[in-house]
Amino acid sequence: MKPSPLVRELTSIAGLDAVLWRAEDLMLYEYDALSSLRAPDAVVFPTSAEHVVRIVRLAAKENVPVIARGAGTGLSGGAVVTEGGIVVSFARMKKIVEIDIENERARVQPGVVNLDLSLAVADYGYYFVPDPSSQKACTIGGNVAENSGGPHTLAYGVTTNHVLGLEVVLADGTVIHTGAKFPDRSGYDVTGLLVGSEGTMGIVTEATVRLTRRPEAAKTMLAIYSAVGDATRTVAAITARGITPAALEMMDGFTLRAVEEATHAGYPMDSAAVLLIEVEGLREAVDEQADEIETVCRENCAREVRRARTEEERDLLWKGRKNAFGALGRISPAFYVQDGVIPRTRLPEMLEHIEQAGRKYNLVIGNIFHAGDGNLHPLLMFDNRDPEQSRRVLKAAGEILAKCVEMGGALTGEHGVGIEKNELMPLLFSADDLDMMRKLKAVFNPTGMLNPGKVLPTGKMCGELRVQVSSGGAAPN
Repeated sequence: MKPSPLVRELTSIAGLDAVLWRAEDLMLYEYDALSSLRAPDAVVFPTSAEHVVRIVRLAAKENVPVIARGAGTGLSGGAVVTEGGIVVSFARMKKIVEIDIENERARVQPGVVNLDLSLAVADYGYYFVPDPSSQKACTIGGNVAENSGGPHTLAYGVTTNHVLGLEVVLADGTVIHTGAKFPDRSGYDVTGLLVGSEGTMGIVTEATVRLTRRPEAAKTMLAIYSAVGDATRTVAAITARGITPAALEMMDGFTLRAVEEATHAGYPMDSAAVLLIEVEGLREAVDEQADEIETVCRENCAREVRRARTEEERDLLWKGRKNAFGALGRISPAFYVQDGVIPRTRLPEMLEHIEQAGRKYNLVIGNIFHAGDGNLHPLLMFDNRDPEQSRRVLKAAGEILAKCVEMGGALTGEHGVGIEKNELMPLLFSADDLDMMRKLKAVFNPTGMLNPGKVLPTGKMCGELRVQVSSGGAAPN
């Protein structure tokens, strides 16, 4: 088999060792952590923005789709190929271009791994706040595309709150620069528009991001409950006191037992739920806040509240939380993780609905989520080799998301829309809303060649997806 003319042109742009085109190589790029649809026509690994410009111009000339890809850890199908085309992988564009501690910012290429940026500035006493569970693998470019979150976004916000500017290649090869080296630049917030657009408006080739000074002190607490309802009521009670923890996570008994068996993080095997709570700031304020939170937890029937006494204990508690998806992969052939948002005051009601959905469709559903901001992650256990189980999982997941919207919530908190939720967008937006989004997208991507089939409805229902989240799962790439 000989390479196609398209592959030969891509090779002339990026180099002989920078293009994949054989079927056995392309198979690896058929899927992300959500699903598998079809293989691309080619995968190319640029090393510069100039390469990306030339690739996009070639694609425009040949009328071929372009799909930008980070680490492929996304959970909504954002990097999945729907119509063939060229996958632009940023695995080789992983330079930290500049660290400017004085102005608390850094310039990075899109392939920089999330955690690597924090490690690079740790000696200065700084870090990059957004911390998806997959932060050891996911990339800054993917975080920008999906507007990723993480446990500590309750206090600090999601990715968009930490991006100051972008270098972006548009569908015709035009390069634009948005934002500035400082916050609050005058004019339209084009940076905010592009963050979370999932590669449908442009391809990010560089990001200027905010660095945050590490707090003087942090306290990590584990509140243990004999009833799930007591834990959910505690979440609302903490925020009602005017307390905003840096993180407020919840796991139900089924999930925490799987996590404990895998990670030995110190979670109690006999509890119905736990809250993992972290407060940060000045040492005196942190101690006072931790005392107040403990009081609230005990008032809401926490049977025990533990505080990590050492950095090692704190790291172990977070290791359990960060590796929860992988832990569940040990006990089920596959699981499908959802990403809905509801008002936190309605957590008890929503968890009851999730339990009912499990009974209705004969599914085991575990719950682990960012309780403080109502960002739910129900995990639906199933065998993806069984078409009937796969069908039931998709039905249950759709009903859960519809209930989130009915409760005044949203379809996604951090994983993005992709191909997973695009047909559900009319639940949240009117026809006029969606029409305006299409017009806005067309300004940047008039031919629709950039990441087609994502975010906006296409008329193909999610049941046509081959859901295959298995033995791991991850946060956005």
